[in-house]
Amino acid sequence: MVTKDLKNFLDKKVVHYNQPGFIIEDPVSIPHLFTKNQDIEIAGFYAAIFAWGIRKTIIDKCGLLMQLMDNSPYEFCLHHRESDLKRLLGFMHRTFNDTDLLYSIAFFKKHFTASRSLETAFFPKGITEVEDALNHFYSYFFSLEDIPNRTRKHIARPGKNSACKRLNMYLRWMVRNDKAGVDFGLWKSISPAKLICPLDLHVARVARSFGLLNRTQTDWQAAKELTAELRTLDANDPVKYDFALFGLGVIERY
Repeated sequence: MVTKDLKNFLDKKVVHYNQPGFIIEDPVSIPHLFTKNQDIEIAGFYAAIFAWGIRKTIIDKCGLLMQLMDNSPYEFCLHHRESDLKRLLGFMHRTFNDTDLLYSIAFFKKHFTASRSLETAFFPKGITEVEDALNHFYSYFFSLEDIPNRTRKHIARPGKNSACKRLNMYLRWMVRNDKAGVDFGLWKSISPAKLICPLDLHVARVARSFGLLNRTQTDWQAAKELTAELRTLDANDPVKYDFALFGLGVIERY
């Protein structure tokens, strides 16, 4: 059972990290460069997918990619010419390379030709649960012809029991809207109450130390277990505690 003291402690950490000063040193700074919703969605997607490793490196690589897209990722994905794609050759961030990048751009071109928002790629009509949304997105993302097999490893899904940390973080950015200035709250298909906490080794370590997580594997079942505990702290917005757990685990090295 979560104690009142633990809730008060975590609530204070949420307030400490969930504020504009958090943005500059976090990958969420990349979508914050833009004001058009579609730019925010695309820039946020790359920032989330790239989000493993040193945060400064992630931000730098995302910034480089935005420059290569003329700092207009929506227009670039939708209206690029074949000659424009040549400047992307050789781009790499860790194991994500130009093959993966070109496929993702082809996907965005197809999707945004038919839809005004990336929200429908996750939450088409009839899908209201995050687990279903992530499994659907995986299938939809890899629905083009000539899919590079190597690209599949960059898109996680609950169906493979992945914790889906990066995509859950992306959904947090797009769905939560508490007016604190970090998350965008662009998508209205689901309530923040249904989000799943982004779970990586750092967050899992802190969560276990507080008795919020018992499962030893850091997988989808663990992400759901942790989120269920966080809902006892705030049923309407459990994933706000990602700020506290991440801040303690990564920034404070708790």
